[in-house]
Amino acid sequence: MSEPAAIDTIHGWHAHVYYDPTTTRAQAATLRDWVDARFPGVTLGRWHDVKVGPHPQAMYQILFPNELYPSLVPFLALNRLGLDILVHPNTENEYADHMRHAMWLGQDLPLDPSMLKGS
Repeated sequence: MSEPAAIDTIHGWHAHVYYDPTTTRAQAATLRDWVDARFPGVTLGRWHDVKVGPHPQAMYQILFPNELYPSLVPFLALNRLGLDILVHPNTENEYADHMRHAMWLGQDLPLDPSMLKGS
């Protein structure tokens, strides 16, 4: 039996910031403003006040290049304001990125893997 091929390419990263629209949206907005002000090169995704895709609750996404990982991820870890954040690489496999290669800041939330491409 042969070993699986190693994955060598990460095209960038996503951080999904989860919040409750009625109780923690203000914290999510503060964190979003801090990230926007401190990290040129990020792309802030739209607010989703309802579940979207595999995500179990409201969230917005932060897209960032590999070069920002060493500074942005520690910033999120220290300044998440009690919010749960999923950080994952972007490779060629959406399923593996979210389900196998992901890191959680805060609680692990249950994702819906049926919504993800790949295996």
